[in-house]
Amino acid sequence: MKIASLSEIKSELKVMPHEELIKVCLRIAGFKKENKELLNYLIFESGNEEGYRETLKNEIEEEFVTVNTKSVYLAKKGIRRILRVVSKHIKYSGSKQTEVELLIFFCQQMRSLNMSFQNSKVLINLYNRQVQNIQKALLSLEEDLQYDYKRDVPIPL
Repeated sequence: MKIASLSEIKSELKVMPHEELIKVCLRIAGFKKENKELLNYLIFESGNEEGYRETLKNEIEEEFVTVNTKSVYLAKKGIRRILRVVSKHIKYSGSKQTEVELLIFFCQQMRSLNMSFQNSKVLINLYNRQVQNIQKALLSLEEDLQYDYKRDVPIPL
């Protein structure tokens, strides 16, 4: 079976009746949780990006409270889980400003954990990779926003 290109799908969606379009969207949402989350963002959250970022920051903060710091292995698993969620929401947003802000917040929360990262090269590399991602995303922002965020960029471990 040949799968249509995005341009072909787009042209077909333009001529599709409104009711059918709603059915298609709902059917897509029923297949995967990520599809439903993306539709939720597009419909309810995309109009208020600042509120979306604040909501995500609160969720990140709550998740970091639950990270088990007794063992480096358990802490690593918890931090990776949080980073997966953050990355997923950054992908939904598509905004570089949201990406920078959430990754800076993630790094700040990671630094605030009561544990030494010197015991885990994996956690050090994970942290440093996020700092690199922040710096890379900063380059695509406007100069005034770059200036505002550069003072908040964490230093690598």
